[in-house]
Amino acid sequence: MSEWTSPEIVVQRQLDAYNARNVEAWLATYAPDAKQYEHPDKLLANGHAEMRARIQTRFAEPDLHAKLIKRSVMGNVVIDHEDVTRNLPEGIGRVELVCIYVVERGLIQSASFLFGPPFIMQARVS
Repeated sequence: MSEWTSPEIVVQRQLDAYNARNVEAWLATYAPDAKQYEHPDKLLANGHAEMRARIQTRFAEPDLHAKLIKRSVMGNVVIDHEDVTRNLPEGIGRVELVCIYVVERGLIQSASFLFGPPFIMQARVS
């Protein structure tokens, strides 16, 4: 396995594409039949078409940014703890997130997310 396709490098490429709001580069880190879950087993998206629809909405948020707090790697599993700035209905907020990625053959096969409660930093003015 080359460094380019190591699980940690694949997940970092995914995070970089997320912060750049680059749909194609982000999808390129996932297997075509990858699945995303809200941990432990609530299916959020199955395959590139569903993932694209879900992420395009997210990438439209002008303040979107994920800050990596900590990363742990064990074999082909990468666990990221992130602080994500979002444009929520209530205003600009932050959400803590734990992401569990399973990487095989240089692509993310599955991703499970644990969402913390949102913290509103700047309330939306009506």
